[in-house]
Amino acid sequence: MEVLKIQNHTVTLVDQIEDKLLTYFKEKNIKVGDTIPNEMELAGALGVARSVLREALSRLKMMGLIESRTRRGMILTEPTIFGGMKRIVDPRILGEDALFDLLGFRITLELGMCSDLFQNLTDKDVADLESIVTMSVVFENNEYAPISEFSFHSRLYEITGNKTISEFQDIIHPVMVFVKDKFKNFLEPINIEMKKQDNIVTHTDLLHYIKKNDEKGYREALEKHFEVYRIFLKNKKLSNN
Repeated sequence: MEVLKIQNHTVTLVDQIEDKLLTYFKEKNIKVGDTIPNEMELAGALGVARSVLREALSRLKMMGLIESRTRRGMILTEPTIFGGMKRIVDPRILGEDALFDLLGFRITLELGMCSDLFQNLTDKDVADLESIVTMSVVFENNEYAPISEFSFHSRLYEITGNKTISEFQDIIHPVMVFVKDKFKNFLEPINIEMKKQDNIVTHTDLLHYIKKNDEKGYREALEKHFEVYRIFLKNKKLSNN
């Protein structure tokens, strides 16, 4: 297959056609929901073989940019921000560095959304969180059952009103479950030591600050809630050096 070199990156012919297709849609003012020309028309307009065009179109379909509809043909669609990410973020095949980066990103994101959380907080949100905490299954050393962990933090994401943030929770949850299971022998001693030092912050503690509408206290408590992961990531980094 024909390839080009751009800034030391290999660009295949299909890559080029994919880019040309997006430019073509823009130039022709084809918008989300519009029908795009069929393969024969597109191949003629771009001056490429249909086999190459078909592969480029398949990529766009996988990304959620194009859908095939009965009687309408191909439709230009608007994918969600993390739509493509959902297909590739599988903890079973990700390396440790990628897993740790996602874990760190999750911590940064949740701390960063504190202001939006408190700005959008309603009495119903507080009641929902209280119900989740009440029904949560908690094991030893502040370990929550996966469904309890997911329900609490997902509700926090929803309260921000940002759909992209909420979508990220669907991606990060299986990663968190995988990391907790795979590195249990590393995380457990950290949790035990933090418990001895009375540094454990539970969902109940976080809810306490939410109910008081204390954003500063909540942020500080959330920092401690994630401290086990910070210590874990720091230890793993040191051990790999």
